[in-house]
Amino acid sequence: MINFSEEEVTVIIISFKIATIAALSSLPFGIWVGFVLARKTFPFKKLLISIINLPLILPPVVTGYLLLILFGKNGFLGKFLLDYFNFSFAFKWTGAALACAIMGFPLMVRSIKLAIEMIDIKIENAAKTLGASPLKVFFTITLPISIPGIIVGTTLSFARALGEFGATITFVSNIPGETQTISAAIYTFLQIPNGEAMAMRLTIISIIVSIFAILFSEIILEKVLKTNKENE
Repeated sequence: MINFSEEEVTVIIISFKIATIAALSSLPFGIWVGFVLARKTFPFKKLLISIINLPLILPPVVTGYLLLILFGKNGFLGKFLLDYFNFSFAFKWTGAALACAIMGFPLMVRSIKLAIEMIDIKIENAAKTLGASPLKVFFTITLPISIPGIIVGTTLSFARALGEFGATITFVSNIPGETQTISAAIYTFLQIPNGEAMAMRLTIISIIVSIFAILFSEIILEKVLKTNKENE
């Protein structure tokens, strides 16, 4: 049985808290953006898709630096929040959650967008011809049918947030008990004498969670594809 130190337990708790809040807080936006990209046609749509997917391409450090410019205490949005709401993202666990949410958002949107695109639009149109409003169609037809994709997107976003390093350490630093996540802790433990064992234990946790997230996503996706084939 693996025995974790108090420091490691704190790191694991903080990491799961940040990843959970990052995934859940971005979920409403992910559903809305996924629906818009799947069902709407508008100018510069491809440009918007490119911007949403930027965190997947940009070095995470760049994303963290941009967040620091915007939400740092001297940044435009950061100064506004601090002056009017006495709230700051910089060097706080909430800032880590924001960074992780942004890094995982493209994966969430992709899964939700694909799930909605797989829904036969004739079903939605039939409901509209029967008098259902677009909002009612969305909540009674589109949203329930796309639940598997939403679950997959949320799971992948959570796993991505749990493994985030570059953006968080740039934006909120590596503060033990506040912003030190599993990835940051592994890096720290590798810099200190006799820290390899702690780094290895946290690495094992990361691998297990990542494998579970991918496996869970594949199982859900396989069931969705199987259901669609049976309905054809």
